[in-house]
This record gives sequence, structure tokens and C-alpha cells, in this order.
Amino acid sequence: MQALQNVGVFLVETLFSLYIGAVLIRFLLAWSRANFYNPLSQFLVKITNPVLVPLRRMIPAMGKLDTAAIVLALGLMIIKAFLLVGMQGSSVGVPVVLAYSIVELLRMVIHIYIFALIIQAVLSWVGNSYGNPLADILNSLTDPILRPIRNIVPTIGMVDLSPMVAILLLYVVLIVLQSFGL
Repeated sequence: MQALQNVGVFLVETLFSLYIGAVLIRFLLAWSRANFYNPLSQFLVKITNPVLVPLRRMIPAMGKLDTAAIVLALGLMIIKAFLLVGMQGSSVGVPVVLAYSIVELLRMVIHIYIFALIIQAVLSWVGNSYGNPLADILNSLTDPILRPIRNIVPTIGMVDLSPMVAILLLYVVLIVLQSFGL
């Protein structure tokens, strides 16, 4: 019975996290004004549109922010949290699940940026980033974070240290979020 419970927890955790991640990446790409016609953007649009389009009819955007995507990601995170708690046979209150869900969404966004920065760095080392749709998307995604850092941290020779500084700062934010104990 324990093995079946572990499989269930794994499946709920994985499937919900993958879809929530897709919704968050779509939100971040729209926020950063990434190329909508990029094949990777189109993939995210195709897998998130069935849920987002009906939700947008009820929840309008607030300026540049896709409010429906935020509500969807938060709602899915809350459902995931309740499912995981229920599968483990315990119970928690709605305020705790809401706080946990918000902190988890922030953690996911930070991890998305960290992974994007690492993949972007690896692509730059390989030298195959020109014309690569992944490199185009990663540049659009990380530019809002890297631009202010590049204004402060100078390039040394031909080495751009801003991704390393950004990753360090993102890990500091993760440590601060972890201190909330959720």
C-alpha cells in the first residue's frame, strides 16, 4: 500500500509541476515580450490554451500581466497541495495551503530563471546559439533580470559575469523563501 501511495504522490507532484511550470514559463515569456512565433512559444501556447482561453473570459489581464495565467498557476498549485496532503492522510487549513502555494510558485519562478540562465550559459559556450530558437527564447526570458545587473557588473574581457551574479542573487532569494518554513 505504501508503494502505491508513493507512486500516486510522485505522479501528482510530477504532472502538476510540469503543467504549472508550462503556465509559468508562458506567463514569463509574455511578460518579457518574447517572440510569440518561436516554436517553443507555440508549444507552450498549444498546451496551455485549452485551460487559459476559457479562464481569460472570466479574468481579464491587468496591464501587461496575464492575470489568468497567474490565477491558473495558483489554482493548480492549491489543488496539488490539497491532493498531496490528502494522499498522505493529514489535513491542513486553507490559509496554510494558500501561503504554501504562493511560496512554491515563487520558488518555481526562481528555479525557471536559474535553469534558463544555466542553459543559456552552456549554449553560449557551445557557440551554437545564433539562430537557435531555444537561445532566442532564453535571451528574451533572462534579459529583464540580466539587464540591470549588466549595468552594475562590468564585462571582464569577453566574460559576462552577470548570469553568475543573477544566479547567486536568485539563490539568496530562495534561501529567504526557505526561511518561511513552508
